[in-house]
Amino acid sequence: MQNLQQQSRQAAPDLLPAVSQAAAKQHWFATLAQKSAKAAGSSVAFLAIAAGTLAWLISGPIFHFSDAWQLVINTVTNIVSMLMVFLIQNTQNRESTAVQLKLDELLRAIRGAQNAFINLEALTEEDLEAIKERYAELAEKARERSRLTAAAAQSPEQRQNR
Repeated sequence: MQNLQQQSRQAAPDLLPAVSQAAAKQHWFATLAQKSAKAAGSSVAFLAIAAGTLAWLISGPIFHFSDAWQLVINTVTNIVSMLMVFLIQNTQNRESTAVQLKLDELLRAIRGAQNAFINLEALTEEDLEAIKERYAELAEKARERSRLTAAAAQSPEQRQNR
């Protein structure tokens, strides 16, 4: 058993897949999403949107603040917002997965950590809630022990002054 734990705690470089150029080309959306998210979050993108909005506002008197003038900004903002929702969700999913894998690797590599916690995100809500309740009970017991220890360490005068 201990030998198995030692083996599971060793570095596992073979777990990381080699990414070929052919495989990278198949993931065109992930690449596009990452580059787009980085560009959309830049100061240049903010300045471009601010300039576009300012140009739209300045053009208002030229178009007599018509319905078509208002429709342009409404349509553009709706399309951009819809695309950004999917872009942000894709990026957030990838980052969340990467963070979860890093945490799983830390659990696997640290002596004393419970390997059963690896891949917890795959459990049902009920299972996660049961684990959460179990750890809440353990935390409460630890707090009670801590209070007992703290009270025992106090002198009689300190206890009276409380």
